[in-house]
Amino acid sequence: MKKHLKRNAAPRTWDIDRKIRTFIMRPKSSGHPLDTGLPLGVILRDILKLAATTAEVKKIVHHTPVLIDGKRQQEYHLQVGLFDVITLPETKQSFTAIFDRKGRVIIPELLSLWASQKVAKVVGKTILRGGKVQLHLHDGKNILTNQPVALGDSIIRSLPEGKINKVLPLQAGATAFLLRGKHRGDFGIIKEIRGKQATYLRNNQQVETLKEYLFVLPSDFPLAKKQMQEGEEKKKMEEVLKKKEE
Repeated sequence: MKKHLKRNAAPRTWDIDRKIRTFIMRPKSSGHPLDTGLPLGVILRDILKLAATTAEVKKIVHHTPVLIDGKRQQEYHLQVGLFDVITLPETKQSFTAIFDRKGRVIIPELLSLWASQKVAKVVGKTILRGGKVQLHLHDGKNILTNQPVALGDSIIRSLPEGKINKVLPLQAGATAFLLRGKHRGDFGIIKEIRGKQATYLRNNQQVETLKEYLFVLPSDFPLAKKQMQEGEEKKKMEEVLKKKEE
């Protein structure tokens, strides 16, 4: 595999300046697909603006604690993917990676409550010898459990231990995030699941999507609440303007 990556060839989900330089860091695999995250060095340098050059990024990760999912990380090429938790102990800040409504990877700040836990989607299951169940998660990690968990459900894990604190079933009434499709980056409430199809509510409007695109989140997940509240306020404003025009 080549060690370099041209900016113009980088995934379109990367919200980067493609003309400032020819090359950009090629991420080191971490279990996340290339288009669902960013290299840690790019996040520190280009997104959070904590460094001006790659040399400064190297100094930061080697001399200052930078935690990914609660564990110190010195590999600045590491791919940070969806819902990974980036923590900077010295500034007492935590961030994560999600898609915005345009399908671009963004790095919003997290409340301190979510710096010590992480949401992960169950994308596979394996029955091991002795009847033990191994869950395969969206971030490439595996975990053993005796709890009843179905494919498509999400789990909340403590960091850095990785213990399952709660299971979030993929069902009607759950809060969901859209991973793929033309509505990628949406948050909504699941209304119905029919085979491979699903319907969710966004600003009281029904939207059709595929079941596999849904990522269940806690109802109090701050980023979900913020987007849905903004959507409700926008809809109310549009209704007020419409009445005035009439």
